[in-house]
Amino acid sequence: MADHGITTIDTGFQRPGFDAAYLVVEQGRGAFIDCGTNHSVPHMLGALRAKGLEVEAVDWLILTHVHLDHAGGAGALMKALPNARLVVHPRGARHMVDPARLVAGATAVYGEQEFARSYGEVLAVPEARVVVADDGHRVDLAGRMLECIDTPGHARHHLCVWDERSRSWFTGDTFGLSYREFDTANGALAIPTSSPVQFEPGPLKDSIRRMLARDPDAMYPTHYGRVGDVARVAEGLLALVDRMVELAEAADGQPDRHGKLVSALRALYVDRARTHGVDQPETKVDALLAIDIELNAQGLEVWLDRKAAAG
Repeated sequence: MADHGITTIDTGFQRPGFDAAYLVVEQGRGAFIDCGTNHSVPHMLGALRAKGLEVEAVDWLILTHVHLDHAGGAGALMKALPNARLVVHPRGARHMVDPARLVAGATAVYGEQEFARSYGEVLAVPEARVVVADDGHRVDLAGRMLECIDTPGHARHHLCVWDERSRSWFTGDTFGLSYREFDTANGALAIPTSSPVQFEPGPLKDSIRRMLARDPDAMYPTHYGRVGDVARVAEGLLALVDRMVELAEAADGQPDRHGKLVSALRALYVDRARTHGVDQPETKVDALLAIDIELNAQGLEVWLDRKAAAG
């Protein structure tokens, strides 16, 4: 299988095989897609060295969205890449130029100590180096076009990147989570990510279907690595979005809504893994998904509350 000049980089966030960034190389020029956290910068630069490239050869850093596990290291990485420009969704650009609100929001969720451990210092990107990518924006990497499309659902500041050369999408979190530990003889398994604070199930399904319309050969989600057999994986992913919504609505209004939703999501994902042929112990499955279950529950609750407020 040809790699089409695409390298998967483990950013080192949380655990091995959890958080990926990608390096695309064309005729000696490079583009990073997502970058992990401030702590991930050595991994990004190491990937360049492994490909025999200098930092001056990188033309672009494209962010799928500005959640800190994807974009927290952008400011520090851009300082190390003298010729690169940063490409970001219109709704995310201001947060890269002034990340104070991103930092405050994440600190409120995780606390100062955990924020520092997980993300480190989040540096601003000079505004002159930021390129705003409206729907359909095309990034030229040595003649290889990377097309950015607006893909709300996980976040309103989310874009996905189409690479015609490999007939693949770099999907950030729009195509869910697909950890390699859950690969079986049946292929890959994907689980939606509804983490706070802008999860919207209808737009998410629309975004997935929009990507499927290109008949892609592969998806490259941030969590984690290349996924083939796209149509089958997408069918399961879309069904899980609907099931998660049902569970959230069933838990709404009950005492300990959060606890009930966490338990329901855990049972849903363990059952889905078993159906897919995953034979690891339930404790292992639970450990691999613990962070995602908690964040998915929080995001579903934010969605429920926003829907209730809207009447």
